[in-house]
Formats: sequence, C-alpha cells, structure tokens
Amino acid sequence: MSSPRSQLHLNLFLAPLGHHEAAWRHPGSEPRRLTEFALYQEIVRKAEAAKLDSIFLADRVAASPESLRHGAVGGLEPLTLLSALSVVTSRIGLIGTVSTSFNEPFNLARRLASLDHLSGGRAGWNIITSGTDGEARNFGLHEIPGHAVRYERAREFLEVAVKLWDSWEDDAVLADQAAGLFADTSKVHPVRHEGTYFRVDGPLNLQRSPQGRPLLVQAGSSEDGRSFASEYAEAIFTAQQTLADAQAFYADVKARAARFGRDPQTVKILPGICPVIGDTEEEAREKEARLHELSNPQHSLLQLSNRLGIDLTGYPLDAPFPELPEPEAVRGHQSRARLIAELARSEGLTLRGLLERLAGGRGHRTFTGTPVQVADQLEAWFRGGAADGFNVMPQLTHEGLPDFLDKVVPELQRRGLFRTEYSGSTLREHYRLPRPASLYAAKPAPSLPG
Repeated sequence: MSSPRSQLHLNLFLAPLGHHEAAWRHPGSEPRRLTEFALYQEIVRKAEAAKLDSIFLADRVAASPESLRHGAVGGLEPLTLLSALSVVTSRIGLIGTVSTSFNEPFNLARRLASLDHLSGGRAGWNIITSGTDGEARNFGLHEIPGHAVRYERAREFLEVAVKLWDSWEDDAVLADQAAGLFADTSKVHPVRHEGTYFRVDGPLNLQRSPQGRPLLVQAGSSEDGRSFASEYAEAIFTAQQTLADAQAFYADVKARAARFGRDPQTVKILPGICPVIGDTEEEAREKEARLHELSNPQHSLLQLSNRLGIDLTGYPLDAPFPELPEPEAVRGHQSRARLIAELARSEGLTLRGLLERLAGGRGHRTFTGTPVQVADQLEAWFRGGAADGFNVMPQLTHEGLPDFLDKVVPELQRRGLFRTEYSGSTLREHYRLPRPASLYAAKPAPSLPG
C-alpha cells in the first residue's frame, strides 16, 4: 500500500463552461445549458471515471445587472445539485459551498447530513463567511460584517453543527420492530447550546451519517482564515502563484495545525491550478490567446472591483496598477486582495495586464503547456512540500477537462502519483482521513428523557 504522501489528491472545481471569464463566449461552449442537469452529470461522470477524489461547487448569493450583462451565471444551489448528482454517481466526493453568514446551524447540519446519507458517505462542506455587501443586502443587512466578526460567527456555527452531527451516537438506532423501539434515547443527546450568535437545543432529527460528519473544507488564506482552517479544516483550497509562496503557506498551516494538537497529515492543502493544455506549447498558447481575445476589459475591471471591494473602474487600463489599501482594511476577501496586489507589484503589471493574468482563474495559478509539462509542475509542487494535491480548474471545460482527465491524469498515474482505482467508497477514505468519533461517545453527556 502506498504511504500517505506517495500519491496526491485531485479535486475538480466544477465550472460548467470553464474558469476563464470569457469561456462562455467560446464557440464550443453551450451557455444555454447552464441550468441543465445533464451538463453537470456529463462532467461529473467523466471526473469519476478518471478516479478524482471529489468535485466542488462554489456559490455566491448575489447577482448584479453589471455582472450579468457580460458574464454567464447559472446560479444552481450547490446542495440541491449535489443531491441530484449523488444519484448518478457512486464514488466521487461531493463538496458544496455554504456560507455561515447567511444560514442557521440546524438547517445546514441537517441538509449536509442528508446529503451524506443519500450519497453513501460522500458529502463535504466548503465553509465560507461570504464577503460582499451585495450578498449581505439579500439577507436583511446593509453591509457585510467585518472580517473578524464573520469568522467569530463561523467558529460558533461550526461548533453547533458538529454537536448536532454527533448528537446521535453510531449505535443509537435499534430498529427493534418486535419491541417497538426505534432508538436508544440514552445515546441521542441534546445539544443545549447557548452562545453569542446561536441558541440551539438539539438533537438533530436525523441519525449519524456514514462519515459521522461531512468532510470540512475551507478556502480562506487571510490571518483569520488560516487560523480557522488550521483549527478545523480537513482540506484547504488555496491560491498561490509561486512555488515559494505555496511552500510558505503549506509550512505555516501545517505548523498551526500541530499547535492546535492536530496531526498535520490530516490537513490536506490543495492549491488551485488553471491549465490550458495543448499537444505542443505553441498550441496551448494559441488556445489561451483565443480565450483572452474574447474577454471584455470593462467587465473584467468591474469583476476585479467587486472582488476587492474597491472601485477601480475610473483608472486607465494601461497605467501602472494603482496602490491599494492594506489588505487588513479590506472588508471583503482579504487574502485574495493581498495576492492580487503582490502579483501586480512583483510583475510590474498595468491594470490591463493584471486583468489578463486574472482572467483564467481569478488569482489562482494559470499554466499553459503540454500534458507532461502540467504533470511536471504538479509533481514539483507535490514533492516540494507545497501541496497535498490540487484543485483543478480548467479554463475551458469542454476542451480543457478532457485534456486534463485523458492526458494529465494518465501521466500522473504512470509516475505513481495518482490512483488508478478507488480503494474506498467515502470521501474521507479518498482523502485518507479518519472517521471522527462522536463527541458524546467519548464522554457521558445528558441524554434525552424517556
């Protein structure tokens, strides 16, 4: 059997048309299929046939006329779509993004536990705090709460969710038809949580799921985000542009996890990679150039402004990238603001040049080359202590995903870096993570009356 670090993990960040902002305009794309289940089914079945660990759906709970005018949005709710996909797949993990800022712990814990039951143990939760005023205004707020407050709420939210998932011990269900007893209520525990943000009695009205708890995923790289991820996350989706930056992030988060008393090997770090693949370098560069030609700079600038929470629409495109406030002053996505500012400074980019660099992956690392060159890069980062695997983000799905699955994955398999068959059936098994014991099985807790 391979050692825990001998093979890497691959998650598909599912963008049905592609991660390049102009992918929807490519002649081979089918934007009218964005809400068609068959499109998602086709993509995920291909990923499962290639033995990928998981797929991941992002989510944003706002839309503006400006963003919709030049950008294609499907907007399907992640857990609803993943529940449908669980029926037409059998092994691949199903990770959905849900915000702690605009949900309640009981409802979300129930929905995720339901997905874990229905999928046979393949559910994962990408925990986000959201970061835009537009989203906040859809939930009765005037603006998004501050960064630290959002993470404080997220910590308590997750604490309550874990209590709810664990409120049924694994052997609580008796299903004794002759005696007329369904559950051993001494093993079904009230939560009785009273905190700053939530008051929840519990227990969950659903027995413990196949994985015990869904896989916990997080994607923030700010100071608050790193602290949260190091304490709780089991997989981390991150964005770095260079090997050195990725190595530094990897070492920092693993060290923080150890200080929380966790085994660093149980924290899987997966940087994003946004490839454009050709049989030759020239072919790959031509593919990428065609995508860039389809971009709308004014739309790109608006998207960047929304991402940073800073209006850049009045700046000249061919002037040097303007100085930004310190990332700590950004109310929205601080880590991405820092990455974008450092990228512009380090490469001396104009605003137009930065927009082109961001078009293919919104700050995730883009790479253009042959299948062997892509595999070389992934291997270098994996063996170099920069990644436990990768969040695969094809810039153009209908071409780029088959290129990756049919050409890069076999190359990784030939090198012994990726599985050729699934060895387990649950998402935790794919990521080589233990099934957590119930909080209440470890120590006695008050039981339900009766």
